[in-house]
Amino acid sequence: MAAFNGNLGQKFVPRPPEKGSFPIDHLQECTDFKEIYMDCLKKNKHKIEPCRVFARDYLFCRQNNELMAKESVERLGFADLRDVPTHEKVKAPP
Repeated sequence: MAAFNGNLGQKFVPRPPEKGSFPIDHLQECTDFKEIYMDCLKKNKHKIEPCRVFARDYLFCRQNNELMAKESVERLGFADLRDVPTHEKVKAPP
């Protein structure tokens, strides 16, 4: 049974996410970066700050493998990491 939401006369119109959707990494091209990030979170009791560089590298990997749209470091929220080198297997998008 569906839950009643109170909108009797209004039809629900779904909207895509603001940034759109992006494909799942079926070929596991960025799995190593994801695992490094997740391991960092576990080791740091799920505190994000020490792991931000790994999150940035994971997003760069996704961009380089066309798994998400290319965005600047600033738009991704990593402007402060602009001068921090990326890991060997990933390059910052142009």
